[in-house]
Amino acid sequence: MKFEKMIATRDGFGEEIVALGKENPNILVVDADIGKSCKTGAFRKELPDQYLNVGIAEQNCAGVAAGLATCGKIPFVVTYAAFGSMRMCEMIRQEAAYPNLNVKLACSHGGVTPANDGASHQAIEDMGIYRTIPNMTVIMPADAVAARKLVRAAAEHDGPVYLRFTRDKVPVIYGDDETFEIGKAKLLGEGNDVAILANGDTVRLALEAAEQLAADGIKARVLDFHTIKPLDVEAVTAAIEETGKLITVEDHNILNGLGSAVCEVAAELGKGKVKRIGIQDQFGQSAPYERLLAINGVTVENIVEQAKALIG
Repeated sequence: MKFEKMIATRDGFGEEIVALGKENPNILVVDADIGKSCKTGAFRKELPDQYLNVGIAEQNCAGVAAGLATCGKIPFVVTYAAFGSMRMCEMIRQEAAYPNLNVKLACSHGGVTPANDGASHQAIEDMGIYRTIPNMTVIMPADAVAARKLVRAAAEHDGPVYLRFTRDKVPVIYGDDETFEIGKAKLLGEGNDVAILANGDTVRLALEAAEQLAADGIKARVLDFHTIKPLDVEAVTAAIEETGKLITVEDHNILNGLGSAVCEVAAELGKGKVKRIGIQDQFGQSAPYERLLAINGVTVENIVEQAKALIG
C-alpha cells in the first residue's frame, strides 16, 4: 500500500485552529511556551488577541483555561501529551472535568513519537488517564485530515476534550471530503475473518496488514477508532459478533487504552477473542520512532502474525 502524502497530525491541528479562531473570536489558545513544536505559531501571528502564553507552567494553563471557559470562551490548552496528561491531570480533573467546563486539551507528541527525546517525553499513559475521568472525551486522529475535522468537532462539542497528535509525519489516509463524528469509528475495510481496530498513527499499519492478509485470502475488517471515549460500542460489538477475533493496535500502553476499552466490551458480552498490540507496559527509550514501535511489536508483520494465529 502506497501513501502519497506524509503530514504530522499536529500540523492538521495548527491549520484548523487558525480557521476556527477566525470564525469564532471565543476560540482561544492557551500555550505552555511550546507553540513552535505544537504548531500554534500561525495562530499567535494572525490572532494575537486570542492567544495567551502562560509559560512553562502547565498547571497554570489548566486553571487559566477553566476560568476562561466560565466566561463563555473555548480555550485550547496546547502542550506536549506527557505534560498535558500527567503534570496538569489534577487541575484538569478538578477545574475542568468536575464542573464539566468547555476546555480542550490539544496535545502533541503523543505515544512514542518523541522518539530520541526519550521516556520523559513519550506519553504512553495519557489517553488511559483521561479515559477514566468522568465528562472527558478522548480523541486521537489517524492523519492530518482527520485531525482538522476532529479539532473542529471538538470545538463544537460542549465539554472537556483531550486531543492527541503525533510529532512525526504520518501518511494521509483520508480525502478532504471525509466526515467524522465523535464516538463513531470509521470503517476502512470490510471482512469477517478477523477485525483490526486501531487509532492514531497505527491505522496505517492496520491498513497495510489487511492488504497483506488479503493476499493470503484472509479478509480483515479495519476500523479507525479515533475516539476511545466515548467508545463506539456498537462497532466493537458488531466486530465481535461477526468475526469473533479482534486485534487492537495502538501507540499507547496496552493497559487502559484502546485495547483495554475493547476488552471491556468483549468481557461484558462474554464472547470474542482479543489480541492487544501496543506499548508492552514498559517505558520507552531514546531511539528512532519506528524502532521503538518495533521493540513493542507495533508492526505490520506482527499484526499479520497475530491475525493468522487467531484464525488458526
